[in-house]
Amino acid sequence: MTTDTTTKTPAPAAVPPPGAAPGKKRVTHGHRRLLTRRDRFTLAVMAGVPTVLHVILVWVTAIASILLAFTTWDGIAFDSIKWVGLDNFRQLFTENPQFWPAVQHNLIWFAALILVPTPFGLFLAVQLDKRIRFTRVYQTAFFLPVVISMACIGFVWQLVYNPDTGLINSIIGANEPGHYIDWIGDPDLNLWAVLIAASWRHAGYMMILYLAGLKSVDPSLREASALDGANEWQTFRHVIFPTLRPTNTVVLVVTIIEALRAFDLVFVFNKGAQGTELLSILVTDNIIGESSRIGYGSAIAVVLLVISLAVIIPYLIATFRKERRA
Repeated sequence: MTTDTTTKTPAPAAVPPPGAAPGKKRVTHGHRRLLTRRDRFTLAVMAGVPTVLHVILVWVTAIASILLAFTTWDGIAFDSIKWVGLDNFRQLFTENPQFWPAVQHNLIWFAALILVPTPFGLFLAVQLDKRIRFTRVYQTAFFLPVVISMACIGFVWQLVYNPDTGLINSIIGANEPGHYIDWIGDPDLNLWAVLIAASWRHAGYMMILYLAGLKSVDPSLREASALDGANEWQTFRHVIFPTLRPTNTVVLVVTIIEALRAFDLVFVFNKGAQGTELLSILVTDNIIGESSRIGYGSAIAVVLLVISLAVIIPYLIATFRKERRA
């Protein structure tokens, strides 16, 4: 009688996963911190230092200027600060012969920038958007004055307006004795001479803003307009320009700010005298000038601040409303 014996192979022992000790459960650790103490300190310094400087140089000084606008102070000792209420503003609006001409010049500055260099910048942007040859070279050439400081631009245009050796007088033959044209010293000409220099710089700024707006226009709009038989001017007027409404808003706000904060160019030309008075020049003359009327200069600065906020706040409100609707 034969007995069949079946040999069973024992099952292999379970192999523990790599890194796990046999016989022990793997302990799950909490979320590991990604930033070390040194990283947190570096981020705190990088974020804290600019914040502190911004608060001190912007908010503290702005609040201090508003408070000082209602006082008289010679800027020497804090105990000499005296509260006068609205007296500085009363003198400013009724007794200062330079205030209203300065306001008028700021308005002329804005009108000149919005009527001359802004359309010219739009024209340049439209031409460069056609991808003509050497478009990068042209963009660099027109945008170069924007990256140059206003003080340097003032010195350059001083050479252009020089009565003896200036470019303009040399071309028109007004550099001879008895035929001089004093572009900077003549009160009837100097404001317009400064505006030409400011427009030269502002046109490049507007060109870049409009060029960025044109790059965001949907190409299908141009194609649809061409299929409808519209020419280039009709396409721009009825299709392209309406889509530039957000860019036009930015251009308007930027131009107003540029007109209100105009200072460097005028100060380099003739320090804001003889027909080129501006609000910023009056603030500087009263605060750091020989008179040292800190409170009176602060009152002028507050007027300039109110005008600026009257323009900026509606723009911010309109922008936030559009973001909420979107």
